[in-house]
This record gives sequence, structure tokens and C-alpha cells, in this order.
Amino acid sequence: MEPSPIRNFAIVAHVDHGKSTLADRLLETTGAIDKRHIRPQFLDSNPIERERGITIKLAPVRMEFLWSETESGLKIIAPQSQPQPEPASPRLPGYHHAIFNLIDTPGHVDFSYEVNRSLAACEGAVLLVDATQGVQAQTLAHAKLAQKLGLVIIPAINKIDASSADVPAALGQLSSLLDQNPQNILLVSAKTGQGVTGLIKAVIDRVPPPQITAFPTRALIFNSSYDPHQGVIAWVRVKEGEIATRTPIKFLATQSIATAQEVGIFTPSRKRVSHLSSGEVGYVVTSLKEPSQVSVGDTITVLSPPHQSNQTQLPGYSPITPVVYIGLYPVDGTQLKPLTDALAKLKLSDSSLQYFPESSPALGNGFRVGLLGVLHADIVQERLEREFGLELIASAPSVTYEIDTTTGKIKITSAKDLPDPSTVKSINEPLISLSIFVPQEYLGPIIQLCQSRRATAVNIEYLQKITHLTYLMPFSELIRQFYDQLKSASAGFATLDYEFTGFVPADLVKLDILIAGERIDVLSQIVPRQNVLRIARKMVENLKKAITRHQFEISLQAAIGGKIVAREDIKAFRKDVTAKLYGGDQTRKDKLLEKQKKGKTRLKRVGKINLPQDALLAILKLD
Repeated sequence: MEPSPIRNFAIVAHVDHGKSTLADRLLETTGAIDKRHIRPQFLDSNPIERERGITIKLAPVRMEFLWSETESGLKIIAPQSQPQPEPASPRLPGYHHAIFNLIDTPGHVDFSYEVNRSLAACEGAVLLVDATQGVQAQTLAHAKLAQKLGLVIIPAINKIDASSADVPAALGQLSSLLDQNPQNILLVSAKTGQGVTGLIKAVIDRVPPPQITAFPTRALIFNSSYDPHQGVIAWVRVKEGEIATRTPIKFLATQSIATAQEVGIFTPSRKRVSHLSSGEVGYVVTSLKEPSQVSVGDTITVLSPPHQSNQTQLPGYSPITPVVYIGLYPVDGTQLKPLTDALAKLKLSDSSLQYFPESSPALGNGFRVGLLGVLHADIVQERLEREFGLELIASAPSVTYEIDTTTGKIKITSAKDLPDPSTVKSINEPLISLSIFVPQEYLGPIIQLCQSRRATAVNIEYLQKITHLTYLMPFSELIRQFYDQLKSASAGFATLDYEFTGFVPADLVKLDILIAGERIDVLSQIVPRQNVLRIARKMVENLKKAITRHQFEISLQAAIGGKIVAREDIKAFRKDVTAKLYGGDQTRKDKLLEKQKKGKTRLKRVGKINLPQDALLAILKLD
């Protein structure tokens, strides 16, 4: 029996190391996309991805072609140039059939769960390193994840054509990281296409084909999407058996039952086929209108015939614990229901998203949303506004704290949920293991920055021109513009990755913000006692810049319990009510000024403050 032609693999790399560009060259070389139609970042279909130049969602694509080895190298015949009626038929003498299921993945640490789901659907991974930058933080993280899942890793160095490329240094770093012979590391240029055919041959030779099992049928859902007309569309990797059109199917985790209205593959657009067999990657149209009935990591099985039914779930994915929380509130209270529906549909394609209702006296009803990082939070808010037409106000990101109380341990995600101080025995904050890669010439400023953020050095490792720093740092320090300051201190060359390690006791207090004497719950935060005065002063200064002047004076106060520790005042607009007077007794002017003063006092008592989005984010800009 001829071995399976299927190869399932992903491309993983640090941000901006050329994953999407390499995917473009693979699509072009294998003939999956005509050269006339291909565009940069072809698999990045979301407008936000194209505008920001980053990948935020995994993207599967199927490439079918015939290949043959010649003296000059690998020869590939694209489907559209074959004379046979069946493009994938290996009828040409000396040619072999190949089916590549490629999954392009994000590189930013906030979207690491996308990488996790992608690798779980594959047997191999191409680990890409930029020759101009060398091994970076996410390179190390992705390599560890692929090794943990038992995948075959194909190391490759990209951008070898760049004038600033240091290929020998990158080879040394990558071979040391993977403990491999440098001769096994491929050299490619995703921009020019140099070495891409060699990479294709390496995928054919090194990545094992999937194990083909006829029955029972089980398919792993690694992603999903929502269509207004077709309902939930599950993206699947068929592990065993097959799923055909019009087949009754069952979701084992939710116990939902549906019919596979359509099955197909990604080319990269959706293409309908009669069935998906063991080892293949594709999609299943379920027609289910309730997003909660389909969950990422669930297993699909068929209901008939009976001997093919299997009620044992596939391993799926580890549960994701959000590390950053934001409050999302509709500007218009009537948009609460559309926001609820939008979050449910967005969770289909972003399974790391978690949300639950909450209410704020200042902003009304909304949701507390759990996310994997600050960039993830920014992307989710932008997608909700652009894709679903919502107008939202977002509170500043916060982290989870563990509170030891007289009645037991509880976890809170915002300072406004802090229990009565008399019941609090201690507050534990989340700690992360921070991995930083930085050129040696910027080492001093980076160490100084980490020390100013209450970080403790664990290890320093020198990798030729790159230094690898490992720190233990409170996670709350990371979300307060640490990444921006890291880039500034290193001229943009430093990269980071982090991993949650647990909760540790800390001397923390609750800092409240009062605007015009009213306590604003969404601005409250938990801060280190040693830094509370500096943070309080900086917060009221930032709020003073963010809040516009009103017709009355506004007081801004920072308080710990009942003690005010910082204050700023926003002066009122002042109309010159004496401008119309020409001469006369001074008492006439005093009378008008006194009348104006009384009116300002009344405004101050009954007026409402316009709180802009910038004011809610003022607590991030504390350094």
C-alpha cells in the first residue's frame, strides 16, 4: 500500500520573522494560488491583521500537487497545469502525489493559544528564525511547545538575502536550542523564494503522514466560525473515520446533535467536497444557530451506522486561564443585547475569550472579559466595534488577585470586588516568569527597567551577540506599558515571553479615585504600598490631562480608605460677565460676579462629568 500523501504541519516563529511571507511562497510554489492573484500576507484575511501587519488568527490551507526529484532539484507540477481531469491524480510516471495541510499561526505571546491549537492538529512544525535577529523569546516558547506535543520540528532560517543577515550566528543559536546538527537547518528566503523547494522536500521527508483509521469516526474541532445563514462552522482535523455530507453528527462535550450540511477544505477559501477522511483538515457546516453548542477542543462523531459510533472524546486542549481582564460597556444601554450576541459569536473563533456580566455605577451594565494579554484585549475591542458595529467603553486592564480572608480564599479580577478590609488577611498577586532576549549593548537599560518594576533576576545567559534574561516579576507590572518601555530602552530590539508561575503574598492596598467627590469604581486599583504615593500623584495628573474642562470646577482625589493622598483641580470655564459694563460703580461688577459664583456652585452640585476613554486608561500611564 502506497504511504499517505498527506502532511499536516504548521509554521511557527517569533513576531515578524516571516511566517506569513513563507506561507505566500509555499502557496505560489505549489500552485495553490495563481501568481497573478497572490498578494502579501495572503492568509491574513482579517482587515485588522493586514493593517497592523501581524497575524492574530490561525489560518489553514490545503495544497495539492505532484512532485518529482530531478538532478536540478525538486520539480513541482501545479494542479492547473496537469492534463488529467483529476488534478491530484498521480498518473504521470515518476511523479508522486502530495497533499499539504498548512496552518499559519500568530507569533505574538498574547495569541499563543492559537499556536497551541494549531500544533495539536499537526504532526510537524517549521520553526522559522529571522537571520537578522536570531533566536527570540517566542522562538524558544514555540520550540518547547512543539517538543512537548511530540511534533517533528524542521528548523529553518529566513531572510538570508538581507544585507544585515548573520546566518552563522543564527545557525549557532538554533542548533544549540534544538540540539541539532547545523546541516539539518534549512536556509530560505521567503521574499525571493530561495530554498523554498528544499523546505517542501524536507516536509515530505521528515514530517510523518497521519495514521489512517477507517472507523470509528472522530474529529477534533480546532477552531470555528459563525455564518448568519449556515450557523456554526466547525474547523476540524479528522483523526479517525470520515464525515460525509448529510451525515448525522454529535458533539461529545455539549451532547449537541446536528447534520453535516456541508463538508469541505480550505484552498484557502472554502471548497465543498463529498467527504473528509482520516488525516484530513477541513470544515463542517452544522447549521446550529446557538454558538454555545459548539466548543473548540470538542470531538465530533457520527450517529450512524451504529458500529462506527464512538463516545470517547479526543484529548482536546488544556483549559485556558485568562490573565488580563477588562470591563466592556456599551455607550448606549440599548446595545447590551447586541454586545451579548457579539461576544458569543466572537468566542467561536477565539476560544480563549471568557466573559461574564457585571455592573458599574459609573458606566452601567456591561461585561467583565478575560483575555490573554493587553494586545489581545485591544484586538478584541476593535473586532467588536468593527465587525459588529458596536460603540464600547473599555476599562483599563487588570489582573487576578488571590485574597486570603477570614472565611477562606477568593479570587477577584478588579479592585472594586475587594472584600471588607476587616476580613482580609493577605492579598496575593500573580507572578510571571519573564523571558527577555536583548542585544548585549542594551543590557544595562533593560536590567534597570526590570529592577524598577519589582522584578527579581533568575538567570542571565549569553548567546553570542544576544543575551537571554530570566526574571520573576508581578504580572500587574507587565500590563502597565512595560512592553512599550522595553522597546524604547532597547531601540526596538528586545523581545519577551512570559509564563504564569503562581500567586505570591505582597504588601498591597486599594487606591480609590474620586472625581468631584464621587468614587469611580472602574478607576480603583490594587497597588504596592511602597509606590502608592507616586502612583496616586501620577494618576490624578493623568486624569487632569484627560478630562476636559466643564462649566464648574472639578476636584480629582486619590484615596486609601478615608485618607486623601493626592489631589488636583480642573478649573472651570469662566465667562467674563463684566465685559458689557462700561464704567459705573464697582458694586455693579461685584453683583454680577457674585451671581455667577452662585450659578457655578449649583452646577458643581448637580452637574455630571463627561468621562472619556482616555481617563479610563490613565492608570496605565504611571511611569
